[in-house]
Amino acid sequence: MTYYKQMGKIPRKRHTVMRKEDGSLYREQVMGTKGFSGIQSILYHHHSPTEIVRSTVLEDNPLVYEEQGALRPRHLQTDKVEKGKDALTGREYLLGNEDLVIGIVHPEKEMDFFYRNSDGDEVLFVHYGTGKVETMFGTLTYGEGDYIIIPVGTIYRVVPDEGDSKILVIETTSWITSPRRYRNEFGQLLEHSPFCERDIRVPETLMSHSEKGEHEVRTKARGIIHSHIYNHHPLDVVGWDGFLYPYIFNIADFEPITGRIHQPPPVHQNFEGHNFVICSFVPRLFDYHPEAIPAPYYHSNVDSDEVLYYVKGNFMSRKGINEGSITLHPSGIPHGPHPGTIEASIGKKETLELAVMIDTFRPLKVLKSAQLTEDENYQNSWIED
Repeated sequence: MTYYKQMGKIPRKRHTVMRKEDGSLYREQVMGTKGFSGIQSILYHHHSPTEIVRSTVLEDNPLVYEEQGALRPRHLQTDKVEKGKDALTGREYLLGNEDLVIGIVHPEKEMDFFYRNSDGDEVLFVHYGTGKVETMFGTLTYGEGDYIIIPVGTIYRVVPDEGDSKILVIETTSWITSPRRYRNEFGQLLEHSPFCERDIRVPETLMSHSEKGEHEVRTKARGIIHSHIYNHHPLDVVGWDGFLYPYIFNIADFEPITGRIHQPPPVHQNFEGHNFVICSFVPRLFDYHPEAIPAPYYHSNVDSDEVLYYVKGNFMSRKGINEGSITLHPSGIPHGPHPGTIEASIGKKETLELAVMIDTFRPLKVLKSAQLTEDENYQNSWIED
């Protein structure tokens, strides 16, 4: 989904000499995925990116999942998640499997350290709040409705502005990309894609730090948080170019695909990773066949779990759902609209709902800590009086 981008100072040819004013060399770093066959960028540092003076295991607390219980739909009320921490230490994980973990964070203070996830890409969806993400590739300014895509291995920190913030966190063990069906053989997004390259926001400014002194970078690798103390500021890049970098896509720039009759969930797809997809449900016109039923039909998730994060709007097929709710409809049993919502949707012209959907192709497990946010009556909400 990304395209070629260049920022700062780079030499005319890769792997050639680029010197500082004092005659010493800038340090070149090739950063890529899938060995040397995926997308990559080349960065130029003031200091060696391997200059670590101390390494320790900071946190070795594996995620604790509940034991397998009865298969049923689940409803988690994320407003109960604790506030007051930074964008990493405040993460409350709720669901996960071998391919990703899903959580919530209410960042209220800036990270006083830097962080990189070396296990996979991250997606930070901003429900509300503003701030900036300072990265080795430059600074991104974020706001409500932004998907912040952070590639694996990127050093960054989140600096929220004053006021309430809430972020949906998706940590993966793979790479985030656009659906293949929306790209041509050269990687360009096609005309029928519900978004295009113009909608992508790239780093705005590249602030390069040359100062020495100890700085902490916390690294997630093999599911464990490590602390690495560098002998220089980790955001010391003077220039870079390539196809690998963090970027932002706002959910309001997703152009919905509609039809005469109800369209299936894949038309809402925005991103994908290994064994999962991410979809954006946005305000849109309903189906325009004279006898169309706008509400989704009942369907069986025979090979995928469905997670919905409700952002705002009327959620026309659900009752008892609030902004910030997360529902999990597991594979193995059918799910669909609540009683009365099918009839109520007939004749309606549009929906104003806004939601993020994550479909996984391996079962999701619920963390024990998530039980504190659960609405135990959700599974009974389909019982008709």
